[in-house]
Amino acid sequence: MKYLKIVFQCLLGAFMTYAGIAHLTFSRAEFVAQVPMWLRSSPEFTDFVVLASGVVEVLLGVGMLCLWKKGRAWVGLILALFYVAVFPGNINQYVYHIDAFGLTTDTARLIRLFFQPVLIFLAIWSTNAWEKVKNCRCCKKK
Repeated sequence: MKYLKIVFQCLLGAFMTYAGIAHLTFSRAEFVAQVPMWLRSSPEFTDFVVLASGVVEVLLGVGMLCLWKKGRAWVGLILALFYVAVFPGNINQYVYHIDAFGLTTDTARLIRLFFQPVLIFLAIWSTNAWEKVKNCRCCKKK
């Protein structure tokens, strides 16, 4: 089980690093599709959201790949929270029928929505983040 968790840590880390680089470079325009309509106050701010989320993704990806073992659980927890935070972007793409990333049908966009909870679970499970939260000082009973 330990090695399976390490495999998923590496996969999530590589995926996030790649996605972050894509945000910053070659897929920047496609990631605009992920920015919820209510957050698009101007083209400049929308671009800022894409770039900022790309930087966060690179940092989380590198953290999953390289961070010392002791801190990886916290990175996993933050990654899970990040997946929750960006979920409205996936909903936005579905609701507004926005084609991006090869998702050109409502069915494909809907199916994608069901993968977000899987990513959240994998981030928490593979890093033992839940154990870290349960055992932190603020969560222990006195």
